Amino acid sequence: MKYAIVANPEKENCLKLAKMLAERLDCIVEDKTAKLIGVDGVPLDKIDVDIIITLGGDGTILLALQRARGKILGVNMGVLGFLSEVEPANIWSAIENIENGNYVVDKRMKLAVYYEDKRLYDCVNEAVIHTSEIAKLRNYSIYFNGELMDKIRADGLIISTPTGSTSYALSAGGPVVHPNIDGFVVVPIAPFQYTIRTAVLPIGTIEVETHGQRNNLLVLDGQQYVEIAPESKIKIKRSESAAEFIRFNTSFFERIKYRA
Repeated sequence: MKYAIVANPEKENCLKLAKMLAERLDCIVEDKTAKLIGVDGVPLDKIDVDIIITLGGDGTILLALQRARGKILGVNMGVLGFLSEVEPANIWSAIENIENGNYVVDKRMKLAVYYEDKRLYDCVNEAVIHTSEIAKLRNYSIYFNGELMDKIRADGLIISTPTGSTSYALSAGGPVVHPNIDGFVVVPIAPFQYTIRTAVLPIGTIEVETHGQRNNLLVLDGQQYVEIAPESKIKIKRSESAAEFIRFNTSFFERIKYRA
């Protein structure tokens, strides 16, 4: 197996574990982390390996999935770590299980996101369109497969995968959707009036048109921020690639109960 390490460079415990792994494991290290622990590094977008060991929280995992290529073994060193698989104390037993083939690969759908026909980074959790100013409502038109689905006035809009249904979308009032279901979750953020409150849609094409003379922000998995000009269009489809997670416990419901 070819390994890479991607750590949260702002957390000392992540850097300490990254250094220990780099000394004992035949692996490459993402360059920001590498500089801080005194080893040679590789830019995140150049990483292409069998297994990416992420040291941090869900944000570290989502960043690695956006920029690098490889299956994710998430080591939970954050607050929640819903996407993570193991705790730091279990890292060596996890690697031993991987070397012995005692694991499964959990594949999750991703979103392909386009802004004015330009492809942006894929999302594992969600694409969020929201106001660029605090307490300023915006108007949006939502289309599904070319048909007008709704017009809303709200603080913003979340389009999530089933994986992302337990993240920001859930906090905004959306449903929990099992990750084996292929589809999208659409959740308005603090809508001025309730029409379609939330929606679960099958695979297709979602288009969102922004209205008015003020900018919006498009946030992809909390990692990439794109300023959206007035009267713009965002298109979202299922990505042709999937996120792949190394799993030892495959129960979705146990994961929810454990991380709740």
